[in-house]
Amino acid sequence: MTELLMKLFIRKDAPADDPKTRASYGMLSGLVGIAVNVILTVAKFAVGSLTGSISITADAINNLSDAGSSVVTLVGFKMAKKPADKEHPYGHGRIEYISALIVSFLVLLMGVELLKSSVGKIRTPDTVTYSNAALIVLIVSILFKLWLAYFNYSVGKKIDSTANKAVVADSLSDTAATAAALISLIISKFSSAPVDGWFGLVVSGFIIYSGIGIVKDTVSPLLGQPPKKEFVKQIEDEILSYPNIVGVHDLIIHDYGPGRQFASAHAEVPSSVDVMKIHDTIDLIERNIHRKYNLLISIHLDPIMVNDIHINRLHDLTESAVKSIDPVLSIHDFRVVEGPTHSNLIFDVMAPPDFRLSDRELTNLIGEKLSKIDERYFCVITVDHSFN
Repeated sequence: MTELLMKLFIRKDAPADDPKTRASYGMLSGLVGIAVNVILTVAKFAVGSLTGSISITADAINNLSDAGSSVVTLVGFKMAKKPADKEHPYGHGRIEYISALIVSFLVLLMGVELLKSSVGKIRTPDTVTYSNAALIVLIVSILFKLWLAYFNYSVGKKIDSTANKAVVADSLSDTAATAAALISLIISKFSSAPVDGWFGLVVSGFIIYSGIGIVKDTVSPLLGQPPKKEFVKQIEDEILSYPNIVGVHDLIIHDYGPGRQFASAHAEVPSSVDVMKIHDTIDLIERNIHRKYNLLISIHLDPIMVNDIHINRLHDLTESAVKSIDPVLSIHDFRVVEGPTHSNLIFDVMAPPDFRLSDRELTNLIGEKLSKIDERYFCVITVDHSFN
């Protein structure tokens, strides 16, 4: 069924990273979610009213909120595909993250409401009436929700969508919640113990837990999170694969929503290379990266001295001093300005964002280590922090 729906609504040759294709997948996911959840809502409301089960009725309310969440997902994907405009030059891709965040808040709201009603049911329990119709509806509901989770997992995997991953988590928590309602119903056939409210409490716990998880997953890309290490390595290796590129650093990748990434990097080149030739190479790298990875990148040239024995020795000496502080540190943009009384060692140090020393403490410590080796070494250090 999953593959059939995708074949009916999505062109087979459509690239998954294209914003229009993503929108098609997302809107299909939203429509399917609306249809499934509306059917389950109607069925559960009817059965919950007949049996007097608050956990089944609460599950129906949860399905209704899920239908609303699917509407949000549908609208979010539709808006996210809008092209860049004057007010939003980087596009509207982050709307997908915002829609996932709205879904998470709706899930949390329903969880809290269910928690309140379950506590009330525990205080003043009502009798749950067993019926085969209720049993069938809940079993069918579990099967529907498992399929919906699989469907959204398949879509999310194809287009790497945070919104679809949020729906997967929501569907699985719904499955667990419905299973709790099912157990409560089965127990009511053999016992008059007031377990309905307690199982409703369990259901609310699942829903709230799911909502908190979705909030965490969707807030991170909105605040800004590092790109995948594999992707960073791919870009760095691509840049280094071209002639006369001897190093790459300060690669920064900005994410403005799925399929809307921009980057900048510094490429180290021999200072002796012809400027026009290396400029042509850099242009070629930028075009090829955009074509292969759908990444708009701007590359800055850093000319450095190569094959100079004296400078190479000072570079290795400096690198050893820096790494003696912490192996996680690295240096780049190394150059030397010689003078009659001292030598300026000019370089950048790359440190993690949460490094244990402040920038001032780190530069002072490096300066002390190098001046102990030779008091004529003066350090001019810029501390960079990795964004990857």
